[in-house]
Amino acid sequence: MYAIIDLETTGGQPTQDRITEIAIFIHDGEKVVDQYDTLLNPGRPIPFFITQLTGITDDMVRDAPKFHEVARKVVEMTEGCVFVAHNVRFDYSFLKKEFADLGYNYSRKTLCTVRLSRSLMPGQPSYSLGKLCQNIGIPLNGRHRAAGDAGATAILFDRLLKISQQDEALRNPTVSPADTLAAVDALAPGGKKPTKQPSSRKVEAVREAIRTALLPPNITPEKVASLPQEAGVYYFHNEAGEVIYVGKSINIYKRIQQHFAVDYKSRKSLEFKNSISDITWELTGSELVALLYESHEIKRLKPLYNRAQRRSVFPAGIFLRTDDNGYKHLYYGRADDHAQSHPLIALGNQYKAKAFLFHKVSKFNLCQKLCDLYKTPGSCFDYQVHRCKGACLGLEPAEEYNKRVEEAVESFTYEHGSFVVVGRGRSEDEKTLVVVENGRYLGFGYVDGTFSARRFADFKDAVKRYNDNKDVQQIIRQYLRTKHKDKVKVFK
Repeated sequence: MYAIIDLETTGGQPTQDRITEIAIFIHDGEKVVDQYDTLLNPGRPIPFFITQLTGITDDMVRDAPKFHEVARKVVEMTEGCVFVAHNVRFDYSFLKKEFADLGYNYSRKTLCTVRLSRSLMPGQPSYSLGKLCQNIGIPLNGRHRAAGDAGATAILFDRLLKISQQDEALRNPTVSPADTLAAVDALAPGGKKPTKQPSSRKVEAVREAIRTALLPPNITPEKVASLPQEAGVYYFHNEAGEVIYVGKSINIYKRIQQHFAVDYKSRKSLEFKNSISDITWELTGSELVALLYESHEIKRLKPLYNRAQRRSVFPAGIFLRTDDNGYKHLYYGRADDHAQSHPLIALGNQYKAKAFLFHKVSKFNLCQKLCDLYKTPGSCFDYQVHRCKGACLGLEPAEEYNKRVEEAVESFTYEHGSFVVVGRGRSEDEKTLVVVENGRYLGFGYVDGTFSARRFADFKDAVKRYNDNKDVQQIIRQYLRTKHKDKVKVFK
């Protein structure tokens, strides 16, 4: 059974708008066997532009039932049915939100007649309901009213099923229309597998429409199927071709499938999904290179829907010096105010650098005074409360104190100063190189599988230079702590 549904609403966002009208047509695979429609009181004013579009006014819905009064009817009518609509995600997300507000999890298999029409009736100039019905001769009385649009969608759905039946009859005369529909019905929750299994291309299109109902409107199943199952960076583009999101994965196909398998509910996430019009990618071979290149691209492009790693300037940092008595001092300051080439770690601002240093002082039991966090000619405050061992007064030997400083530094720097990470490339005869010199990330590159070098300078010459920053330092440190299969060449 199929529940063909159309809603009219106060706007386009399920999280803030409400339903003003609902229509349900129950189709048994051959004909409409039941229907229901009603206006609904949304509990809020209907915007003027919505009234202009639908003709539904505040006066019309004032005495109409509220959604909770018809919720039981909706559940009972659609129980065991595939939820069918023209642009199904819109109607389905609104109903799910209305039920969620009542504390009920409404869940149905979904099928989009927009996608099904594209598969079974290719080449149409438009697949909007109004224009499609006009082009193929379906009467549409009451456009932008729930019963009118649902009724036209029911006729369209009926035609799509008949196309499937006719095609199967030509390809396999021994298979009846009932068997053809049974193959589709088996996809519904609790559906029984038919005794005959037609292999019609058209029936498969119906299957695919159900499976891919959660894809963005402008992303076809063919586009998803073309995605590589390899490591790399991928880009989501809007209709203007602009990059709105950058991601990375060791398997681009699986990661993007995960993106689209989520039934987004918030306004921002729905906007994000609806705005995806194209997908491009760049293979990296190496997981580490994918991580580093994603970070670089986010900072370069600053995509609208990437929140993390957009910062490209890190003006503050943590530094290290040794005083005349042999004590090592960690301290924070502006990165561009120091004669040193670079800080141990770069941070977004002085406030973050100070907070970072306080955290390390607490974790490794360091002296606040020797970390320039407590300005005093005598002992630091922590010594007075017995948390400092007296390095600020020279009571703790420098050798013992410095061991804890070194442990703190190791927690946010690399184990080795200069090294190269050699990983898999984009093909069997290629390798990737990631180069770090004196604790500073230089960049990555690709070399022939036969590449062999002993001098560190040769590795440096083989990579493309990229900016060093807090994010890439953290990426490399964390990656090296995982069970990776890359080779790490250390240079003194």
